[in-house]
Parts: sequence; C-alpha cells; structure tokens
Amino acid sequence: MTKQPRGFAYRLVGQDVVITHHGRRATTLRGAAADQFEAAVENHDPQELMARRTGNYKHGNERSAKNHPRSQRR
Repeated sequence: MTKQPRGFAYRLVGQDVVITHHGRRATTLRGAAADQFEAAVENHDPQELMARRTGNYKHGNERSAKNHPRSQRR
C-alpha cells in the first residue's frame, strides 16, 4: 500500500526528474541521481523520497523532541 504524495509531484523531462512542491519547481535531478530516484520511487514512499531530495523534511524540532523528558525514558 503506497501513500499518495501530499503536495509533491514529479515528472520525467528527457533524462531528468523534475520534483515540484505545490506546483512550484523544488529541484531537478540529473544523471545518476535521477536514475537512483526512479528506481527507489517504485519500492519506497514517494512522499518521503521527494521530501528528502528537496530538503523539506526536517524543520528543527527533532532535537527538542529528542531532549524532551518523555523521550528520555527510552
């Protein structure tokens, strides 16, 4: 079961992969990066892959969450 990408989309333009976020171009993958993305998108969550490739997946709250008292018990 694959989740539908929320806000992200990609399309092939020749040998390049163009990733957009809410209709705006976020990045263009070329060469080996484009080939790796195409292979990985079939087996993994496209939302996560596109977010990672564009750098839009960490927003700074991870460190504060790790240091929260509830997380210290683990």
